[in-house]
Amino acid sequence: MTSGKIRQEGEPRIAVYPGSFDPATFGHLDIIRRAAKQFDKLIVAVLNNTSKNPLFTVEERVELLREVTKDLPNVEIDFFRDLLVRYMRSRGAQVSIRGIRSVTDFEYELQMASTNRQLDEGIETIFMMTNPKYSYLSSSMVKEIAKFNAPVQDLVPPAVESALRRKFGTSQG
Repeated sequence: MTSGKIRQEGEPRIAVYPGSFDPATFGHLDIIRRAAKQFDKLIVAVLNNTSKNPLFTVEERVELLREVTKDLPNVEIDFFRDLLVRYMRSRGAQVSIRGIRSVTDFEYELQMASTNRQLDEGIETIFMMTNPKYSYLSSSMVKEIAKFNAPVQDLVPPAVESALRRKFGTSQG
């Protein structure tokens, strides 16, 4: 499966930021904004992870991400159901972006990056440390807080907060 394709001079620098984004948090948005500054195009790719039981459908996650990134002209929102390296190859992307909150994240992400590199030598992974103010933040935590009608406005963009309230049938916390 190794392609080893090297980006040619003049070709756009395209990166993919894959994840489940169930839901997107300010931590995700921080990585998206910072990565978008580094590449000609950043594709935020929602993974349909069959091992997880998502709160939001893939379509809902894509729409929420489109809403919260609409001010970023070089960011595209998409989804995929295949191996990341195949998806990246189909989109002409050279780099995978991975957000890191902790040493535990790094260990898992390093294993994934090494596997992807084995599958396709042309794929590079860039690890981006999250902003320290979001280092504790996870989508799972946000869902748990919203489920119990506690405030999440400091954790997620307003569109995501509204979507969470609708899903859980709760009012503003």
